[in-house]
Amino acid sequence: MPVDRKRYVVGVAGRQGEAGGGGREAQRVADELRARIGHVYPLGSFLPAQRALAVELGVSRDTVQRALRDLVSEGWIQSRRGSGSRVVKTQRIQSSAPKATRLHGQVTLAPFISEAFEQPEVTLDVYTLTSESLDAHIRLQSERIRGGFISPQRITLRMLLPDPSLPLPYPRVKDDRDDPRLRERLRIITESHTTSLVGALRDLQTEQLVPSVDVRIRHTPLTPTFKLYLFNAVEVLHGMYEIIERPLELERGEVVTALDVLGLGATLTHHVKEPGDSAAPGAVFVDSMQQWFDSVWNLLSE
Repeated sequence: MPVDRKRYVVGVAGRQGEAGGGGREAQRVADELRARIGHVYPLGSFLPAQRALAVELGVSRDTVQRALRDLVSEGWIQSRRGSGSRVVKTQRIQSSAPKATRLHGQVTLAPFISEAFEQPEVTLDVYTLTSESLDAHIRLQSERIRGGFISPQRITLRMLLPDPSLPLPYPRVKDDRDDPRLRERLRIITESHTTSLVGALRDLQTEQLVPSVDVRIRHTPLTPTFKLYLFNAVEVLHGMYEIIERPLELERGEVVTALDVLGLGATLTHHVKEPGDSAAPGAVFVDSMQQWFDSVWNLLSE
């Protein structure tokens, strides 16, 4: 499915001012850029100049620079003075399903979510460490709906997140497992993005753009070791979190060495439940993941 560049460029300008905190604003800009990597900014391409990004996103150039440093530390881009920032990594999805051959170019998460939202009824079950990447994609789809590109009649989202009180082994400061700052940062990021995506979807119903929207978020006492997307009960994207060591800049500019996980950058495998072949490996995997999700949702979450 060809990707329409205009459908996926959604700025953060005007949503919140930088008075709310330079670190949080840089995080939002980094989220926006991550969501574009792989389709708006393909592998090997260059991001727009910092000044252009600052104008487009309604932030200072310093904020853009801080966001770009985050992307460099995560391995998404390489930046050289005078040469700009080049994309060196994208979301990788491995699939042997016929659908993958219909997606032109680099296979990324965006077209899968896009195609799910092009159906009259959208059902999305998600298990993840944070709501960060999902928020970006939900906002992209809400803009497509507002622009008249798609018109789903019903959207149902269930998302499982780890219990905020759970002592997660990551992210954390490498040499001080008791330092609470990275866990607090994770909590703030998750709450912010969860509020954002819930609001984006419910606004669609309030504005009478989508007749029915059902968004439910639950927490479970499990440490996520993998990310899971279930689309309309017939497709699955599944990927293990890889533990990485990277420098991380905190709110006041302090840089710490963190043990973190690759979320958006993790390799995902794609599985499809084809009609009339319930014994096929893809169908078995989809069914087993749906049963697992339902069991945790019903018995281990609140």
